Amino acid sequence: MSKLYIVPTPIGNLEDVTYRAVRVLQEAHLLIAEDTRTTHHLLNHYKIKNQVISHHKFNEHKKTETIVEDLVKKDKIAALVSDAGMPGISDPGYLLIRKCLDNNIEIESLPGATAFLPALINSGLPCDKFVFEGFLPHKKGRNKRLKILAEEERTMVFYESPYRLLKTLQQFAEYFGEERRGSVSRELTKIYEENIRGTLPEIIDYYSQKKIKGEIVIIVEGKNKK
Repeated sequence: MSKLYIVPTPIGNLEDVTYRAVRVLQEAHLLIAEDTRTTHHLLNHYKIKNQVISHHKFNEHKKTETIVEDLVKKDKIAALVSDAGMPGISDPGYLLIRKCLDNNIEIESLPGATAFLPALINSGLPCDKFVFEGFLPHKKGRNKRLKILAEEERTMVFYESPYRLLKTLQQFAEYFGEERRGSVSRELTKIYEENIRGTLPEIIDYYSQKKIKGEIVIIVEGKNKK
C-alpha cells in the first residue's frame, strides 16, 4: 500500500530535524518538495540521495493529480516537505493530502518544527487561547479582515514578509489601537534571531530604524475584555 508522510523540516537550524524525520526521508521512494534547491540543502547535510520533485503553489493542482495517480498505481512511500516547518501551514500541502485521502492513500504526519509556536511562547502574551491568521490578504479583503480582528479577544498570530512588516504593524496600530502589545520574532533558530516586544508604536519605532531581513512572525494581544 502506498503511503504519504508529512515531514516538518527545520525553520532555520538544521539540528532541529528529528531522528524520525531523517529516517523517513531516507526510506521514502519519492520526496515532494516546495523548492527542490532548499530541500537539497537539508538532504545534502544528512547525506540523503532520493528522488525529489517540486510541488509549489504555482504547480500544485497539476502535480497533485500526477503524484496521486502514481501512488495509486504503485506501492510507494512518499514524503511531503516544505521549505521550512510544517507542510500545509501557510505552505502547499492541503490539496495533496485531501486528494490522497480521497483515494484511500494512508497519511501519516510527523510532529516537528513550525515557526509560530516558539514565537507565540516567547512573546510573553497569553498563549492558552490564540488564533493563527498566517498571511493577511495583500489587497482584497484586507481592511475587512482587520476590522474583524480588531474585536478578537484571543492572542493573534501572523506571518509577514520583511518588505511589508512596517506597513502591517502600522495598520495594526490603526485598527487595533496603539495600546496593544505585540512581539515580532525574526529569523527564529538562526544566528541572527531576535524577538522584539512592546506596544505596537514601540515596535514600529524600532523597525523604522532597522534594515529588515528574514522570516517574520508577528504576535498581537487580543482585545482587552471589559
